[in-house]
Amino acid sequence: MIVLLHPRTGKPKNRRFPLAVLSIAAVIEGREEYAIVDGNLDPNPSQTLDRLAAEHRVELLAVSVMPGPQMVSAIELCRAFRKKHPKVPIVWGGYFPSLYTDAALNAAYVDYCVRGQGEETFPELLEALRGVRAFPAVRGLSYTDAFGLHQHNALRPLRSPGDFPWLPYHRLPVEKYLLPTFLGRRTAVHQASIGCPYRCQFCGVVPIFDGRQKTETPQRTAAILTSLQRQYGIDAVQFYDNNFFLNESHAREQAELITPLGLRWWAEGRIDAFLRYSDATLRAIRDSGAMMIFFGAESGSDAVLASMNKQITSSQTLALAARIREFDIIPEFSFVVGDPANPREDTRNTIDFVRRIKRLNPDAEIIVQHYIPVPHPDGMYGAVESQIKFPSTPDEWASDRWLNFTIRQDPHLPWLPRAVQRRIDNFELVINSRWPTIQDVHLPKWGRWMLQSLSSWRYALGFYDFPLELEWAQRFVSLRKPRWESL
Repeated sequence: MIVLLHPRTGKPKNRRFPLAVLSIAAVIEGREEYAIVDGNLDPNPSQTLDRLAAEHRVELLAVSVMPGPQMVSAIELCRAFRKKHPKVPIVWGGYFPSLYTDAALNAAYVDYCVRGQGEETFPELLEALRGVRAFPAVRGLSYTDAFGLHQHNALRPLRSPGDFPWLPYHRLPVEKYLLPTFLGRRTAVHQASIGCPYRCQFCGVVPIFDGRQKTETPQRTAAILTSLQRQYGIDAVQFYDNNFFLNESHAREQAELITPLGLRWWAEGRIDAFLRYSDATLRAIRDSGAMMIFFGAESGSDAVLASMNKQITSSQTLALAARIREFDIIPEFSFVVGDPANPREDTRNTIDFVRRIKRLNPDAEIIVQHYIPVPHPDGMYGAVESQIKFPSTPDEWASDRWLNFTIRQDPHLPWLPRAVQRRIDNFELVINSRWPTIQDVHLPKWGRWMLQSLSSWRYALGFYDFPLELEWAQRFVSLRKPRWESL
Protein backbone atom coordinates (compact mmCIF):
# COMPACT_ATOMS: atom_id res chain seq x y z
CA MET A 1 0.00 0.00 0.00
CA ILE A 2 1.01 3.60 -0.70
CA VAL A 3 0.08 6.13 1.99
CA LEU A 4 -0.45 9.72 0.88
CA LEU A 5 -0.17 12.08 3.86
CA HIS A 6 -1.41 15.65 3.94
CA PRO A 7 -0.23 17.05 7.31
CA ARG A 8 -2.37 19.58 9.09
CA THR A 9 -2.07 23.11 7.68
CA GLY A 10 -4.42 25.10 9.92
CA LYS A 11 -7.72 25.06 11.74
CA PRO A 12 -10.06 22.22 10.74
CA LYS A 13 -12.84 24.73 9.98
CA ASN A 14 -10.66 26.10 7.16
CA ARG A 15 -9.92 22.76 5.51
CA ARG A 16 -10.22 22.36 1.76
CA PHE A 17 -9.66 19.51 -0.68
CA PRO A 18 -6.02 18.36 -0.28
CA LEU A 19 -5.26 18.99 -3.95
CA ALA A 20 -1.57 18.08 -3.72
CA VAL A 21 -2.11 14.49 -2.59
CA LEU A 22 -5.23 14.16 -4.76
CA SER A 23 -3.09 14.99 -7.79
CA ILE A 24 -0.76 12.10 -6.96
CA ALA A 25 -3.71 9.84 -6.19
CA ALA A 26 -5.12 10.59 -9.63
CA VAL A 27 -2.13 9.09 -11.46
CA ILE A 28 -2.04 5.90 -9.38
CA GLU A 29 -5.82 5.38 -9.16
CA GLY A 30 -6.66 1.90 -10.41
CA ARG A 31 -2.97 0.96 -10.55
CA GLU A 32 -1.92 0.97 -6.91
CA GLU A 33 -3.50 0.31 -3.54
CA TYR A 34 -3.35 3.55 -1.59
CA ALA A 35 -4.86 5.49 1.30
CA ILE A 36 -5.13 9.23 1.93
CA VAL A 37 -4.55 10.58 5.44
CA ASP A 38 -5.48 14.24 5.88
CA GLY A 39 -4.34 15.89 9.10
CA ASN A 40 -6.89 18.67 8.61
CA LEU A 41 -9.65 16.07 8.99
CA ASP A 42 -8.13 13.24 10.99
CA PRO A 43 -7.81 14.16 14.70
CA ASN A 44 -5.01 11.61 15.19
CA PRO A 45 -3.14 11.05 11.92
CA SER A 46 -0.19 9.38 13.66
CA GLN A 47 -2.49 6.70 15.03
CA THR A 48 -4.04 6.25 11.58
CA LEU A 49 -0.60 5.81 10.02
CA ASP A 50 0.27 3.16 12.60
CA ARG A 51 -3.00 1.34 11.94
CA LEU A 52 -2.40 1.31 8.19
CA ALA A 53 1.14 -0.01 8.74
CA ALA A 54 -0.23 -2.78 10.98
CA GLU A 55 -2.98 -3.80 8.55
CA HIS A 56 -1.06 -3.50 5.27
CA ARG A 57 2.45 -3.73 3.90
CA VAL A 58 3.15 -0.03 3.45
CA GLU A 59 5.58 0.39 0.57
CA LEU A 60 6.00 4.16 0.74
CA LEU A 61 4.87 7.12 2.84
CA ALA A 62 4.45 10.16 0.60
CA VAL A 63 4.07 13.51 2.35
CA SER A 64 2.99 16.88 0.94
CA VAL A 65 4.89 19.68 2.71
CA MET A 66 4.39 23.42 2.56
CA PRO A 67 6.71 25.75 4.54
CA GLY A 68 5.28 26.82 7.87
CA PRO A 69 2.75 25.00 10.07
CA GLN A 70 2.35 22.06 7.66
CA MET A 71 6.11 21.44 7.75
CA VAL A 72 6.04 21.42 11.56
CA SER A 73 3.24 18.87 11.51
CA ALA A 74 5.07 16.80 8.88
CA ILE A 75 8.21 16.65 11.04
CA GLU A 76 6.31 15.32 14.04
CA LEU A 77 4.41 12.70 12.02
CA CYS A 78 7.41 11.53 9.98
CA ARG A 79 9.72 11.32 12.97
CA ALA A 80 7.21 9.16 14.86
CA PHE A 81 6.52 7.00 11.81
CA ARG A 82 10.22 6.46 11.11
CA LYS A 83 10.83 5.40 14.70
CA LYS A 84 8.07 2.76 14.59
CA HIS A 85 8.47 1.70 10.96
CA PRO A 86 12.15 2.27 10.05
CA LYS A 87 12.09 0.18 6.87
CA VAL A 88 9.34 2.17 5.12
CA PRO A 89 10.84 4.85 2.85
CA ILE A 90 9.50 8.40 3.18
CA VAL A 91 9.30 10.91 0.33
CA TRP A 92 8.49 14.59 0.67
CA GLY A 93 6.94 16.63 -2.13
CA GLY A 94 5.55 20.14 -2.40
CA TYR A 95 6.90 23.65 -1.95
CA PHE A 96 9.19 23.04 1.03
CA PRO A 97 11.30 20.21 -0.46
CA SER A 98 11.24 21.94 -3.84
CA LEU A 99 12.66 25.16 -2.37
CA TYR A 100 14.86 23.70 0.37
CA THR A 101 15.76 20.27 -0.99
CA ASP A 102 19.07 19.83 0.80
CA ALA A 103 17.56 20.85 4.13
CA ALA A 104 14.79 18.28 3.68
CA LEU A 105 17.27 15.52 2.80
CA ASN A 106 19.32 16.34 5.90
CA ALA A 107 16.46 14.98 8.02
CA ALA A 108 16.80 11.35 9.13
CA TYR A 109 13.10 10.85 8.39
CA VAL A 110 13.25 11.96 4.71
CA ASP A 111 14.66 9.57 2.11
CA TYR A 112 13.55 11.22 -1.15
CA CYS A 113 12.31 14.59 -2.37
CA VAL A 114 10.12 15.23 -5.40
CA ARG A 115 10.86 18.69 -6.79
CA GLY A 116 8.20 20.56 -8.69
CA GLN A 117 5.38 18.74 -10.42
CA GLY A 118 5.06 15.20 -9.10
CA GLU A 119 2.48 13.43 -11.28
CA GLU A 120 5.13 11.75 -13.45
CA THR A 121 7.99 11.65 -10.95
CA PHE A 122 6.03 9.77 -8.31
CA PRO A 123 5.13 6.67 -10.39
CA GLU A 124 8.72 6.51 -11.62
CA LEU A 125 9.95 6.63 -8.03
CA LEU A 126 7.77 3.60 -7.31
CA GLU A 127 9.40 1.83 -10.23
CA ALA A 128 12.86 2.70 -8.89
CA LEU A 129 11.96 1.40 -5.43
CA ARG A 130 10.86 -1.86 -7.08
CA GLY A 131 14.06 -2.17 -9.07
CA VAL A 132 12.43 -1.53 -12.44
CA ARG A 133 14.10 1.85 -13.00
CA ALA A 134 17.39 3.38 -11.88
CA PHE A 135 17.10 6.24 -9.40
CA PRO A 136 19.31 8.58 -11.49
CA ALA A 137 16.82 8.17 -14.35
CA VAL A 138 13.90 9.65 -12.39
CA ARG A 139 13.68 13.31 -13.35
CA GLY A 140 12.58 15.67 -10.61
CA LEU A 141 13.88 13.36 -7.88
CA SER A 142 16.46 14.15 -5.18
CA TYR A 143 17.91 11.60 -2.77
CA THR A 144 20.94 10.68 -0.69
CA ASP A 145 23.23 8.17 -2.40
CA ALA A 146 25.24 5.33 -0.88
CA PHE A 147 28.11 7.72 -0.12
CA GLY A 148 25.88 10.11 1.83
CA LEU A 149 25.88 12.70 -0.95
CA HIS A 150 22.75 14.51 -2.13
CA GLN A 151 21.87 13.76 -5.73
CA HIS A 152 19.55 16.12 -7.62
CA ASN A 153 18.27 14.73 -10.89
CA ALA A 154 17.30 17.07 -13.71
CA LEU A 155 13.86 18.64 -13.55
CA ARG A 156 11.24 17.39 -15.98
CA PRO A 157 9.27 19.55 -18.40
CA LEU A 158 6.12 21.12 -16.98
CA ARG A 159 2.86 19.45 -17.95
CA SER A 160 -0.67 20.84 -18.02
CA PRO A 161 -3.09 19.59 -15.34
CA GLY A 162 -5.23 18.64 -18.33
CA ASP A 163 -2.69 15.97 -19.27
CA PHE A 164 -3.53 13.97 -16.15
CA PRO A 165 -6.68 12.20 -14.94
CA TRP A 166 -9.39 13.95 -12.95
CA LEU A 167 -8.87 14.01 -9.21
CA PRO A 168 -10.46 11.03 -7.39
CA TYR A 169 -12.77 13.03 -5.12
CA HIS A 170 -14.67 9.83 -4.31
CA ARG A 171 -11.69 8.79 -2.18
CA LEU A 172 -12.57 11.55 0.29
CA PRO A 173 -15.56 12.23 2.54
CA VAL A 174 -16.41 15.15 0.27
CA GLU A 175 -19.15 16.57 2.49
CA LYS A 176 -16.58 17.36 5.17
CA TYR A 177 -14.63 19.60 2.80
CA LEU A 178 -17.46 21.69 1.34
CA LEU A 179 -17.58 24.27 4.12
CA PRO A 180 -19.04 27.79 4.25
CA THR A 181 -16.97 30.73 3.03
CA PHE A 182 -17.84 34.29 2.06
CA LEU A 183 -18.47 32.89 -1.42
CA GLY A 184 -21.08 30.28 -0.54
CA ARG A 185 -22.23 27.53 1.78
CA ARG A 186 -20.52 24.70 -0.11
CA THR A 187 -17.19 25.99 -1.38
CA ALA A 188 -14.86 23.76 -3.39
CA VAL A 189 -11.31 24.48 -4.53
CA HIS A 190 -9.78 23.82 -7.92
CA GLN A 191 -6.44 24.44 -9.64
CA ALA A 192 -6.73 24.85 -13.39
CA SER A 193 -3.07 25.67 -14.05
CA ILE A 194 0.37 25.23 -12.60
CA GLY A 195 3.23 27.70 -12.47
CA CYS A 196 3.41 31.33 -13.58
CA PRO A 197 5.14 32.94 -16.61
CA TYR A 198 6.47 35.91 -14.64
CA ARG A 199 9.72 36.11 -12.65
CA CYS A 200 9.06 38.39 -9.67
CA GLN A 201 12.20 38.23 -7.53
CA PHE A 202 10.45 37.80 -4.20
CA CYS A 203 8.26 34.89 -5.33
CA GLY A 204 8.76 31.24 -4.36
CA VAL A 205 6.90 30.01 -7.44
CA VAL A 206 9.72 31.11 -9.78
CA PRO A 207 12.52 28.82 -8.50
CA ILE A 208 10.17 25.82 -8.73
CA PHE A 209 8.58 26.39 -12.13
CA ASP A 210 11.22 28.68 -13.69
CA GLY A 211 8.80 31.17 -15.25
CA ARG A 212 6.63 28.54 -16.89
CA GLN A 213 2.87 27.99 -16.76
CA LYS A 214 0.67 25.24 -18.13
CA THR A 215 -3.12 25.47 -18.10
CA GLU A 216 -5.93 23.01 -18.68
CA THR A 217 -8.56 23.95 -21.26
CA PRO A 218 -11.59 26.01 -20.24
CA GLN A 219 -13.73 23.06 -21.30
CA ARG A 220 -12.05 20.73 -18.80
CA THR A 221 -12.33 23.27 -15.97
CA ALA A 222 -16.03 23.74 -16.70
CA ALA A 223 -16.60 19.99 -16.94
CA ILE A 224 -14.95 19.33 -13.56
CA LEU A 225 -16.93 22.08 -11.84
CA THR A 226 -20.13 20.85 -13.46
CA SER A 227 -19.44 17.36 -12.14
CA LEU A 228 -18.72 18.67 -8.63
CA GLN A 229 -21.96 20.63 -8.67
CA ARG A 230 -24.08 17.72 -9.88
CA GLN A 231 -22.54 15.15 -7.53
CA TYR A 232 -21.91 17.25 -4.43
CA GLY A 233 -23.92 20.45 -4.81
CA ILE A 234 -21.08 22.99 -4.75
CA ASP A 235 -22.16 26.62 -4.99
CA ALA A 236 -18.76 28.34 -4.92
CA VAL A 237 -15.13 27.73 -5.82
CA GLN A 238 -11.73 29.15 -4.96
CA PHE A 239 -9.20 28.79 -7.76
CA TYR A 240 -5.72 28.08 -6.42
CA ASP A 241 -3.88 29.03 -9.61
CA ASN A 242 -0.94 31.41 -9.28
CA ASN A 243 -2.23 33.14 -12.41
CA PHE A 244 -5.79 32.09 -13.26
CA PHE A 245 -6.20 34.54 -16.14
CA LEU A 246 -3.69 33.37 -18.74
CA ASN A 247 -4.91 35.68 -21.50
CA GLU A 248 -8.10 37.50 -22.46
CA SER A 249 -9.50 34.95 -24.91
CA HIS A 250 -8.96 32.14 -22.42
CA ALA A 251 -10.50 34.18 -19.58
CA ARG A 252 -13.52 35.13 -21.71
CA GLU A 253 -14.17 31.55 -22.82
CA GLN A 254 -13.72 30.24 -19.28
CA ALA A 255 -16.20 32.78 -17.94
CA GLU A 256 -18.81 31.97 -20.56
CA LEU A 257 -18.53 28.23 -19.93
CA ILE A 258 -18.99 28.42 -16.16
CA THR A 259 -21.68 31.12 -16.15
CA PRO A 260 -24.56 28.57 -16.37
CA LEU A 261 -23.36 26.96 -13.12
CA GLY A 262 -24.20 30.03 -11.07
CA LEU A 263 -21.08 29.69 -8.93
CA ARG A 264 -19.47 32.50 -6.94
CA TRP A 265 -15.68 32.43 -7.16
CA TRP A 266 -12.30 33.88 -6.21
CA ALA A 267 -9.02 33.73 -8.17
CA GLU A 268 -5.65 35.42 -8.68
CA GLY A 269 -4.81 37.69 -11.60
CA ARG A 270 -2.31 40.23 -12.95
CA ILE A 271 -2.99 43.96 -12.75
CA ASP A 272 -1.54 44.76 -16.17
CA ALA A 273 -3.40 41.89 -17.84
CA PHE A 274 -6.74 42.94 -16.40
CA LEU A 275 -6.28 46.51 -17.55
CA ARG A 276 -5.91 45.24 -21.13
CA TYR A 277 -9.19 43.34 -21.03
CA SER A 278 -12.19 44.86 -22.78
CA ASP A 279 -15.31 45.93 -20.90
CA ALA A 280 -17.15 43.01 -22.49
CA THR A 281 -14.65 40.52 -21.08
CA LEU A 282 -14.80 42.06 -17.59
CA ARG A 283 -18.59 41.92 -17.69
CA ALA A 284 -18.41 38.27 -18.72
CA ILE A 285 -16.06 37.54 -15.81
CA ARG A 286 -18.40 39.26 -13.36
CA ASP A 287 -21.50 37.57 -14.83
CA SER A 288 -19.80 34.19 -14.40
CA GLY A 289 -19.71 34.73 -10.62
CA ALA A 290 -16.38 36.44 -9.90
CA MET A 291 -16.74 38.09 -6.49
CA MET A 292 -13.13 38.91 -5.63
CA ILE A 293 -9.82 38.77 -7.48
CA PHE A 294 -6.42 38.83 -5.81
CA PHE A 295 -3.78 41.10 -7.38
CA GLY A 296 -0.14 41.47 -6.41
CA ALA A 297 0.28 45.26 -6.24
CA GLU A 298 3.39 44.85 -4.02
CA SER A 299 4.46 48.52 -3.88
CA GLY A 300 3.46 52.08 -4.64
CA SER A 301 6.97 52.92 -5.86
CA ASP A 302 7.85 52.35 -9.51
CA ALA A 303 11.53 52.06 -8.57
CA VAL A 304 10.77 49.31 -6.06
CA LEU A 305 8.50 47.53 -8.54
CA ALA A 306 11.33 47.59 -11.09
CA SER A 307 13.79 46.17 -8.57
CA MET A 308 11.30 43.36 -7.89
CA ASN A 309 10.99 42.67 -11.63
CA LYS A 310 7.24 42.99 -11.13
CA GLN A 311 6.69 44.47 -14.60
CA ILE A 312 3.83 46.75 -13.55
CA THR A 313 3.60 50.40 -12.47
CA SER A 314 1.88 52.05 -9.54
CA SER A 315 -0.36 54.00 -11.90
CA GLN A 316 -1.65 50.72 -13.32
CA THR A 317 -2.67 49.61 -9.83
CA LEU A 318 -4.57 52.85 -9.26
CA ALA A 319 -6.22 52.59 -12.66
CA LEU A 320 -7.36 49.04 -11.96
CA ALA A 321 -8.65 49.94 -8.50
CA ALA A 322 -10.91 52.54 -10.08
CA ARG A 323 -11.93 50.57 -13.18
CA ILE A 324 -12.78 47.24 -11.55
CA ARG A 325 -15.20 49.01 -9.22
CA GLU A 326 -17.44 49.64 -12.23
CA PHE A 327 -17.88 45.88 -12.64
CA ASP A 328 -18.71 45.17 -8.99
CA ILE A 329 -15.69 42.91 -8.47
CA ILE A 330 -13.76 43.38 -5.23
CA PRO A 331 -10.00 43.69 -5.77
CA GLU A 332 -7.72 42.19 -3.14
CA PHE A 333 -4.36 43.97 -3.32
CA SER A 334 -1.28 42.43 -1.72
CA PHE A 335 1.78 44.47 -0.72
CA VAL A 336 5.30 43.25 0.04
CA VAL A 337 6.66 45.86 2.43
CA GLY A 338 10.22 46.40 3.60
CA ASP A 339 12.48 47.10 0.62
CA PRO A 340 15.96 46.15 1.91
CA ALA A 341 17.48 49.20 0.24
CA ASN A 342 15.36 51.63 2.26
CA PRO A 343 12.71 49.91 4.40
CA ARG A 344 11.67 53.09 6.23
CA GLU A 345 10.90 55.03 3.06
CA ASP A 346 9.28 51.99 1.44
CA THR A 347 6.96 51.57 4.41
CA ARG A 348 5.97 55.23 4.36
CA ASN A 349 5.34 55.16 0.60
CA THR A 350 3.31 51.95 0.80
CA ILE A 351 1.06 53.30 3.56
CA ASP A 352 0.41 56.47 1.55
CA PHE A 353 -0.28 54.43 -1.57
CA VAL A 354 -2.73 52.12 0.19
CA ARG A 355 -4.66 55.16 1.39
CA ARG A 356 -4.87 56.40 -2.20
CA ILE A 357 -6.31 53.04 -3.27
CA LYS A 358 -8.92 53.15 -0.50
CA ARG A 359 -10.00 56.62 -1.64
CA LEU A 360 -10.49 55.31 -5.18
CA ASN A 361 -12.15 52.06 -4.14
CA PRO A 362 -13.21 51.75 -0.48
CA ASP A 363 -14.22 48.12 -1.05
CA ALA A 364 -10.69 47.13 -2.05
CA GLU A 365 -9.21 44.64 0.41
CA ILE A 366 -5.60 45.10 1.47
CA ILE A 367 -3.01 42.49 2.46
CA VAL A 368 0.19 43.85 4.00
CA GLN A 369 3.11 41.50 4.56
CA HIS A 370 6.80 41.77 5.31
CA TYR A 371 9.19 40.89 2.53
CA ILE A 372 10.45 37.38 3.22
CA PRO A 373 13.15 36.22 0.78
CA VAL A 374 13.27 32.78 -0.82
CA PRO A 375 16.01 31.24 -2.98
CA HIS A 376 15.69 32.66 -6.48
CA PRO A 377 17.50 31.78 -9.73
CA ASP A 378 17.64 35.45 -10.74
CA GLY A 379 18.88 36.66 -7.36
CA MET A 380 16.76 37.65 -4.39
CA TYR A 381 14.90 40.93 -4.39
CA GLY A 382 17.04 43.43 -2.50
CA ALA A 383 20.24 41.43 -3.13
CA VAL A 384 20.07 40.09 0.43
CA GLU A 385 21.95 36.84 -0.17
CA SER A 386 24.85 37.93 2.03
CA GLN A 387 22.55 39.00 4.85
CA ILE A 388 20.66 35.78 5.41
CA LYS A 389 21.54 32.12 5.81
CA PHE A 390 18.68 29.68 5.56
CA PRO A 391 18.43 26.71 7.98
CA SER A 392 20.02 23.44 6.92
CA THR A 393 17.42 21.07 8.45
CA PRO A 394 13.62 20.95 8.76
CA ASP A 395 13.98 20.91 12.55
CA GLU A 396 15.77 24.25 12.45
CA TRP A 397 13.06 25.61 10.11
CA ALA A 398 10.52 24.50 12.75
CA SER A 399 12.17 26.57 15.51
CA ASP A 400 10.30 29.64 16.72
CA ARG A 401 12.77 31.97 15.02
CA TRP A 402 12.38 30.44 11.56
CA LEU A 403 8.73 29.55 11.83
CA ASN A 404 8.01 33.21 12.58
CA PHE A 405 10.14 34.08 9.56
CA THR A 406 8.12 31.75 7.34
CA ILE A 407 4.71 32.99 8.46
CA ARG A 408 5.87 36.62 8.41
CA GLN A 409 5.21 37.25 12.10
CA ASP A 410 8.16 38.89 13.88
CA PRO A 411 10.56 37.59 11.20
CA HIS A 412 13.79 39.22 12.54
CA LEU A 413 15.12 40.51 9.23
CA PRO A 414 18.60 42.10 9.44
CA TRP A 415 17.68 44.95 7.08
CA LEU A 416 14.33 45.75 8.76
CA PRO A 417 14.64 47.88 11.94
CA ARG A 418 12.29 46.86 14.74
CA ALA A 419 10.62 50.28 14.70
CA VAL A 420 9.81 49.92 11.00
CA GLN A 421 8.55 46.38 11.49
CA ARG A 422 6.23 47.61 14.24
CA ARG A 423 5.04 50.40 11.92
CA ILE A 424 4.11 47.83 9.26
CA ASP A 425 2.36 45.58 11.77
CA ASN A 426 0.48 48.46 13.39
CA PHE A 427 -0.73 49.81 10.05
CA GLU A 428 -1.90 46.34 9.06
CA LEU A 429 -3.86 46.05 12.31
CA VAL A 430 -5.46 49.48 11.89
CA ILE A 431 -6.53 49.03 8.28
CA ASN A 432 -7.80 45.50 8.84
CA SER A 433 -9.82 46.73 11.80
CA ARG A 434 -11.15 49.76 9.92
CA TRP A 435 -12.22 47.51 7.03
CA PRO A 436 -12.57 43.92 8.34
CA THR A 437 -12.35 41.50 5.43
CA ILE A 438 -15.61 40.13 4.10
CA GLN A 439 -13.82 36.78 3.86
CA ASP A 440 -14.08 36.25 7.63
CA VAL A 441 -17.53 34.67 7.82
CA HIS A 442 -16.90 33.86 11.48
CA LEU A 443 -16.63 37.52 12.54
CA PRO A 444 -19.96 38.51 14.18
CA LYS A 445 -21.66 41.76 13.16
CA TRP A 446 -21.15 43.29 16.58
CA GLY A 447 -17.45 42.43 16.39
CA ARG A 448 -17.16 44.03 12.97
CA TRP A 449 -18.87 47.17 14.25
CA MET A 450 -16.63 47.32 17.32
CA LEU A 451 -13.42 47.02 15.30
CA GLN A 452 -14.55 49.68 12.83
CA SER A 453 -15.56 52.07 15.60
CA LEU A 454 -12.33 51.71 17.54
CA SER A 455 -10.09 52.13 14.49
CA SER A 456 -11.85 54.88 12.53
CA TRP A 457 -10.16 57.77 14.34
CA ARG A 458 -6.74 56.18 13.98
CA TYR A 459 -7.11 55.75 10.24
CA ALA A 460 -8.58 59.22 9.78
CA LEU A 461 -5.65 60.84 11.60
CA GLY A 462 -2.99 58.47 10.26
CA PHE A 463 -2.04 57.53 13.81
CA TYR A 464 -0.95 53.89 13.94
CA ASP A 465 1.35 53.72 16.98
CA PHE A 466 0.49 51.62 20.02
CA PRO A 467 -2.88 50.22 18.86
CA LEU A 468 -3.37 48.38 22.15
CA GLU A 469 -7.15 48.77 22.11
CA LEU A 470 -7.31 47.09 18.68
CA GLU A 471 -5.13 44.20 19.84
CA TRP A 472 -7.47 43.77 22.80
CA ALA A 473 -10.55 44.03 20.58
CA GLN A 474 -9.24 41.42 18.15
CA ARG A 475 -8.64 38.98 21.00
CA PHE A 476 -12.01 39.78 22.59
CA VAL A 477 -13.87 39.18 19.33
CA SER A 478 -12.12 35.84 18.88
CA LEU A 479 -12.93 34.74 22.43
CA ARG A 480 -16.57 35.79 22.15
CA LYS A 481 -17.28 33.90 18.95
CA PRO A 482 -19.73 31.03 19.32
CA ARG A 483 -17.87 27.88 20.29
CA TRP A 484 -18.49 26.17 16.94
CA GLU A 485 -16.85 29.08 15.14
CA SER A 486 -13.68 28.78 17.23
CA LEU A 487 -13.09 25.09 16.60
